[in-house]
Amino acid sequence: MANSRQRADIVFVGGRVFTGTSSEPIEAAVATGGGRILAVGDETSVRSLTDGASEVVDLAGGLLVPGFQDAHVHPAVAGVQMLRCDLSGQRSVDGYLTVIAEYAKANPDAAWISGGGWSMDVFPDGTPTRAMLDVVVPDRPVLLTNRDGHGAWVNSLALRLSGVDRDTPDPADGRIEREPDGSPAGTLHEGAMDLVGVHVPVATPDEAHAGLLVAQQHLFSLGVTSWQDAMIGAFPGNPDNFDVYLRAAGDGSLQARVVGALWWDRERGLEQLPELEERRRTGQVGRFKATTVKIMQDGIAENFTASMLEPYLDRCGCPTGNSGLTFVAPQLLTEAVCALDRSGFQVHFHALGDRAVREALDALAAARAANGTNDNRHHLAHLQVVHPDDLGRFAQLGAAANIQALWAAHEPQMDELTIPFLGPERSALQYPFGDLQRAGARLVAGSDWSVSSPNPLWGIHVAVNRAVPVDAPNASATGKPREPFYPEQALTLAQAVTAYTAGSAWVNHLDDVTGTVEVGKYADLVVLDRDPFERPAEEIGETRVRRTYVDGRLVFASTD
Repeated sequence: MANSRQRADIVFVGGRVFTGTSSEPIEAAVATGGGRILAVGDETSVRSLTDGASEVVDLAGGLLVPGFQDAHVHPAVAGVQMLRCDLSGQRSVDGYLTVIAEYAKANPDAAWISGGGWSMDVFPDGTPTRAMLDVVVPDRPVLLTNRDGHGAWVNSLALRLSGVDRDTPDPADGRIEREPDGSPAGTLHEGAMDLVGVHVPVATPDEAHAGLLVAQQHLFSLGVTSWQDAMIGAFPGNPDNFDVYLRAAGDGSLQARVVGALWWDRERGLEQLPELEERRRTGQVGRFKATTVKIMQDGIAENFTASMLEPYLDRCGCPTGNSGLTFVAPQLLTEAVCALDRSGFQVHFHALGDRAVREALDALAAARAANGTNDNRHHLAHLQVVHPDDLGRFAQLGAAANIQALWAAHEPQMDELTIPFLGPERSALQYPFGDLQRAGARLVAGSDWSVSSPNPLWGIHVAVNRAVPVDAPNASATGKPREPFYPEQALTLAQAVTAYTAGSAWVNHLDDVTGTVEVGKYADLVVLDRDPFERPAEEIGETRVRRTYVDGRLVFASTD
């Protein structure tokens, strides 16, 4: 008990509490007041803080947890997608084409049809064609990004208006899928997206603001109260989301606590550092703080752009000449990370392949040697393939492992577009959460939404079971769980929940005020409809959020 002289605004009773300070939930009641946690203790003591104006919330056997925090997410972009041609709810070519046709019909004045959310595994070889789009939208240009944001599906008119044809070379940081005669086939990978994307009309400030607020409410409905936006800048079809966040933070509509990761332009060098420092200076308004820099070091494995130590295999299992793309040359990366670290920035790496992971860790080692230790709390996101020699380096360098747990499972994109081209030995190194934990790495968790669902409980389910929940969008069509994906890399439930709460709070420099249920911290709390610690592990994904609180204010309540 603490602050016993202060009246409680809300008390939570009738269930257990995962405080985050121990590995199991405890039998306790919780009182909040003035936006903070006032007491954690026995129900009688906590109820003594109430009066006639206090609200009593009955957990009804559910579990009270700290607000979830997403350490790698793109709400500003995802929200605009939700307002445009959103394909994320479909899982077939016919479903995609139906949604596109209906959206085009409902928006006759839209100069371009834009949006996204399609999945590579739905299409042969992961590459949709322009001919498919031409059938449903022949008269307006179309650009639709895939769910991971690393590719775009375009129609013939979009290519023609952008001047992209058989003579257009692949950019250094991307690839154009081609037909036998060299003409663009309709899928653009990585930097090739910009060849068309620069022509897509940018969302208006009001549309972008509305998109952010739609995304915020969606995250609240899943219990996410804080996040790190992993891509702050201007991108095709979207205005500079730095300004979008500043507007929302300034007018009070941004209720979540948000850290912004300023985009490192890989086409430039150290000359951009003063601009990033100025953005940091002006980008700390209300609940938004742009204190991180995002460096995208490689692509993704499904389109063979993730940076690997050894070449990808072909369909026959033979090595190819391609080992992926390194977007920032190692020498420049080291110089940039040393400069950013010296300036006090946190560095947030996209590092998916084992070569990208090693390059990022090498750069951090150089920064520590040059600048000494500090509290910048750098982190590497995605970590699909990590060489065993690098597992222990996370703890040695104080770098957090930012995991997207929902990806660590058998599903078509993994089984058909990834494992055959990595081979069995390298495939076994994928998403080594358990090995990282055992090596002493600090685990933090994120979703990468809109790449995949932002539901933390689904991510936690996969982290523990190494299989997707049966009701997830990428679940088996049979309705039965798939076999676990390298189950030796599973986490315990407490470890997974901690990664999504205290872990991500640490990486966001919010661990002194959030991330655990302790007296004095902000009352960012989530009520779950059941206690997953008391149920079989395979049922974790069935857990739902009943209520979400930020500063003790109710921001979401389930109507179920």
